Order: sequence, then C-alpha cells, then structure tokens
Amino acid sequence: MIAFIGNIIWLLFGGIFMGLAWWIIGLCAFVTIIGIPWGKACFIIGNFSFLPFGNEPIDRKYLSGKEDIGTGGLGFIGNVIWCVLAGFWLALGHLISAVACAITIIGIPFAIQHLKLAVISFAPIGQTIVPKEVAQRARVANETRI
Repeated sequence: MIAFIGNIIWLLFGGIFMGLAWWIIGLCAFVTIIGIPWGKACFIIGNFSFLPFGNEPIDRKYLSGKEDIGTGGLGFIGNVIWCVLAGFWLALGHLISAVACAITIIGIPFAIQHLKLAVISFAPIGQTIVPKEVAQRARVANETRI
C-alpha cells in the first residue's frame, strides 16, 4: 500500500516526465534499427521510472547467475555508446529532478529514487527491474554462492 501511494505521488509530482523521456529516447532508438537493444532497455527502465516504488533495478547476471549478451563484453561496449549518446542527458534530467525534490523534506524519498535512476541511466543494458522481494532473494542466493 505504501508503494502504491508513493507511486501515485511520484507520478503527480514529476515522475511522469522522466518516464516519458525514457520512452521517447527508446522510440528514437527503435527507429534506428541498430538501437533496438537500447530501446528495449529504455522501455524497461522507463516503466520503472513511472512506478519506482516497490521495484528495484538489478543486474541480470546477478539475478540469473549466468552471463548473457547484455551482461558481458558486448553489454559493456553498448553501455559506453549509450552513455555518450543518451545516458548522460537522462542522468542529468534525473539529477535536476532529484535536486528539485530534495528541496522539501517530504520530497527526499523521491530525490533518492531519482538518484537511483540517474545511476542506471549511465548503464541500462544488462539491467532489469524486479519486485524488491525478488531482488532480496537474488542477493541471498548470491551470498550463499560466495
């Protein structure tokens, strides 16, 4: 219930704009054909940007325990290209939004969400969004493997 209320307040006070920014950049990536992997990541992170409370970003390798094309060397190269072309601008948008939210005490949880999104803006390939409970189970499973 708290996550639901947080998401509603998030949307009403600006979260919708950054979610739309992710989706617009995702559409631009899809138009180029070669940008489809980036576009897919944009829509996944864009959905998280619309409703961040109750969900958490996690590396797919960490979640599944195995590498895939987005979590290996190609994913790294893709993230470098992404960061230069679009990631910096999305991160800047989230940082500006975080500062605006942090001005008021009640906006601090929203500022923290924007900072999480700013970090993921630099390297969205190889990331996925899961409910917090799933992310917690993945952390526990990875700790037992070490």
